[in-house]
Amino acid sequence: MTASNLYTRQPTEIVMYSVDWCPDCKRAKFFFKRNNINVVEVNVDNDEQGAAFVREINSGTRSVPTIIFPDGSIMVEPSTEELAEKFSKS
Repeated sequence: MTASNLYTRQPTEIVMYSVDWCPDCKRAKFFFKRNNINVVEVNVDNDEQGAAFVREINSGTRSVPTIIFPDGSIMVEPSTEELAEKFSKS
């Protein structure tokens, strides 16, 4: 995935903006790994452009995880149940 495709509301792959220390981010990462779902991760602690993009999407807050799907849908801090529901419709 190219850098220009990371900071868009319609990426070609699932993109998760996260940080290493966030319990919700760890839970989402575990969900994707357990379900063999490929995700491109952007650590907003290390990527200022990613952090700015997350703030733009979330009305100025750096809420993580922010997950953007190729269909244009966005999930912010989703529960495991919300993620499971999203993928049960796929």
